[in-house]
Amino acid sequence: MPVALDAMNDESEDELMARVASGDASAARALTLRLAPRIFAHAVRLLGDRAEAEDATQDALMKLWRIAPDWEPGRAQVGTWLYRVTANLCIDRIRRRRSADLEDASEISDDAPPVGERMTDAQRVAALEAALATLPARQRQAMVLKHLDDMPTGEVARIMDIGPRAAESLIARGRKALTARLAGRRKELGYEDD
Repeated sequence: MPVALDAMNDESEDELMARVASGDASAARALTLRLAPRIFAHAVRLLGDRAEAEDATQDALMKLWRIAPDWEPGRAQVGTWLYRVTANLCIDRIRRRRSADLEDASEISDDAPPVGERMTDAQRVAALEAALATLPARQRQAMVLKHLDDMPTGEVARIMDIGPRAAESLIARGRKALTARLAGRRKELGYEDD
């Protein structure tokens, strides 16, 4: 007997995975609707490219469906596992990009707008994304998880499969690098001290 998707909102991810393992397509759909938007947003932040992020999200979900029969409830959280897989897929995609692509990436113009003119939120986001793109992949991943996905450091460590101190170190180094990259642009970005 099919179960309505609304009825699955109260089921845990482990319960849904058990149903996916038994071939329940509605459970797979419910789990996808629950997890895919967050995983896609994470992939977009890591890759900076929506089309590539869609592919990475789809690949991560395919891996999830393949391991469903072997899933051990309580061993890991489904969402945490999926974040880790997505991040690894994104890092692999970044590594495959030719280094020339990174070297040829355009820098944001240093032409400051007239005094008093403020950048829009979209321009600030673009500046942040450009600065994030210059970070090493692991620092970028840690920064995105911590500050853009708003995760506690312990969860960042679990997703990245590292210790909490290593996660703190990556976050601190990423924050320092971003501060240095954006420091000369405070006025241009509309963050002047009043």
